[in-house]
Amino acid sequence: MKITNIIHSFFFSAVKLKQNEGFLFSGAFLAFFFLMCAYYIIRPIRDEMGIQGGVDSLQWLFSLTFGGMLLVVPAFGWATRRFSGRRLIPIIYTFLIINILTFFFFFYVMKETVILARIFFVWVSVFNLFIISLFWSYMNDLFSPEQTHRLFAPIAAGGSAGAVAGPGVALALNRWFDPIFLLPVSAFLLLVSVFFIFILPGYSPQNKIISKTKDLENKETIQGSIYSGMLRVFRSPYLSGISLYLIFHSALSTFLYFEQAHIIKEYIHSPSERTSLFALMDLSVNIITILSQLFISSRINIRYGIAVSLAIIPAASAAGFFILGLYTVPVTLVVFQIIRRSGNYAVARPAREILFSVLPKEDRYRSKNFIDTVIYRGGDAGSGWIFSALKGFMNPGSIAFAAVPIALLWAVTGFLLGKSYYLKDRKEKCSSQNESLSFEFAREKS
Repeated sequence: MKITNIIHSFFFSAVKLKQNEGFLFSGAFLAFFFLMCAYYIIRPIRDEMGIQGGVDSLQWLFSLTFGGMLLVVPAFGWATRRFSGRRLIPIIYTFLIINILTFFFFFYVMKETVILARIFFVWVSVFNLFIISLFWSYMNDLFSPEQTHRLFAPIAAGGSAGAVAGPGVALALNRWFDPIFLLPVSAFLLLVSVFFIFILPGYSPQNKIISKTKDLENKETIQGSIYSGMLRVFRSPYLSGISLYLIFHSALSTFLYFEQAHIIKEYIHSPSERTSLFALMDLSVNIITILSQLFISSRINIRYGIAVSLAIIPAASAAGFFILGLYTVPVTLVVFQIIRRSGNYAVARPAREILFSVLPKEDRYRSKNFIDTVIYRGGDAGSGWIFSALKGFMNPGSIAFAAVPIALLWAVTGFLLGKSYYLKDRKEKCSSQNESLSFEFAREKS
């Protein structure tokens, strides 16, 4: 057997692809790769703009980012009323490409100014969550719930690979060009992602096989008021549960980030050594994440179910915070961070995206976007202020112990969400079977 056939067979076996899924999966994988590569190329510029905007002003920049999210929600709601799902993604991404090129023009003409730096920092902070949320909303249109169990984690590996390639491209180009010239490179890569996203529906068996009614749904615009997606989040126990799960995730991520800052600053005094440590952590997380997304995550979903996938990382976080409280030293922190971050990217995040696969189109776009942006950033900002209050009378070890019960509540929330997902999935399958029988009966009668 030729080596190419061996690789082809191994790859199909690794991601558990079925017949006629190869082009759809490959297109989604590459679309997410170029999407994340485009973002991670401009991420270093954002961090530099944060410094130029003033380190003491970072908390206000995060508040402005939250405000920016609130402005995006009604604008996105308006767009969903005007355009169908297939047209919506390319239109919005093309608009963001124009934004990137506009920033490049102003940076080139005006150079770096404090106001421009702050505006860019806020824009990128909104941009990154928005494009990722929108991407997964569209993937839930193209893949059936059964396919999401097998393929979402491997597709997420494409994004992880892009997260590795992006900084590498930025580092290589930065040796020869001014950093602002990374902006048009990012715009080009995002355009490549748009190309793959645009052609994906033509390779989607989901659009042709699952049900006739879902085809019609994918071609229609999303009905309802601009704020209906936001209101549905608070009216639906299922969506409220997803929001609570994300708030717990955001709060504990912020807690651990501040713990990291205090512990590393106390034990490692050299800036170069700290930078090397952070780089090593990022590299370790990305390598473990990619391998897990390709070979482990889908198997956990299939064998143990979404409930376990959603609860396993919170449970591990509870153990990690407890051990960190006992041994508040860099080695404990580093191991904990690598396990938590890679586990979140490889297991918890794909499972969280699967939760939306059994929801109506409005919830997959408007409600999901509200949760992934406003709820996420709101939890991020709120937990930051809570940590600041706690550190006034508690040491890092005590704060780590205080995070344990929150992590356990997070695990319980995830497990219950997984059970709710299966109830909705079963209900949707019964509904689809009834609609299919009705369609066949009508066709035979005609």
